[in-house]
Amino acid sequence: MLEARDLSKSYPGVTAVKRVSFRVRPGEILGYLGPNGSGKTTTVNMIMGLVEPTLGEVLFEGKPILRDPVAFRRRVGYVPEEPNLYPFLSGREYLELVGCLRGMPAAVLRRKIDDLLWLLGLREDAEAAIASYSKGMRQKVLISAALLHDPDLLIFDEPLSGLDVTTALVFRHLVQELAARGKIVLYSSHVLEVVEKICSKVMVLYRGEVVADDSVDRLRDMMALRSLEEVFGQLVEQRDPLAAAAEIAAVVARRE
Repeated sequence: MLEARDLSKSYPGVTAVKRVSFRVRPGEILGYLGPNGSGKTTTVNMIMGLVEPTLGEVLFEGKPILRDPVAFRRRVGYVPEEPNLYPFLSGREYLELVGCLRGMPAAVLRRKIDDLLWLLGLREDAEAAIASYSKGMRQKVLISAALLHDPDLLIFDEPLSGLDVTTALVFRHLVQELAARGKIVLYSSHVLEVVEKICSKVMVLYRGEVVADDSVDRLRDMMALRSLEEVFGQLVEQRDPLAAAAEIAAVVARRE
């Protein structure tokens, strides 16, 4: 189980995350939602041990992750929001590097890389430098690297960024299949349609605080709304999108 207890992060003059608590068990997919600047990525960075919490702690299987962060990271597959890769390596070389750092047997690593490159449509470009890859291709490399060592915990931060429609659909089903096989999944995103379809439960973060924590169905029922998008709009006090679009278009068309 992955658990956050009163997780908080403050910087001078601002609190990015305030007392966030949750539990995710094997087989569950937690959708972690919020508008830009709500604290989603800060939370993910604390869970990964990349940022130390101001207060609170993260536990995995009942143990604080900061007690042995290296052992924890061996159990995690992580797709970050920004695809920061080594541009001078090829896609294959990058995956070989990740697999070696994970201590994977050479024969197993080679077969897995070949199969993932094929299944994700990267085989023809496997030997090209990552610098020549499109954003979607880089995202596929990141996803492959996160899954390569068959981790118990998967953390996805805006994983669909740059992916084409077909790959995004495959990835959506893949996340559900991995959860069905007992993986723990934290899925941070603002793509509400996907979260609504794949997540066991959702948390909505607004200005660093949790404003909702339940299943999608229960949130819709409690607020008597048809979709997660409508629930999200009510919870985070968003502007009427139609009115906002009309106002922007009016500004664009202004001549004086």
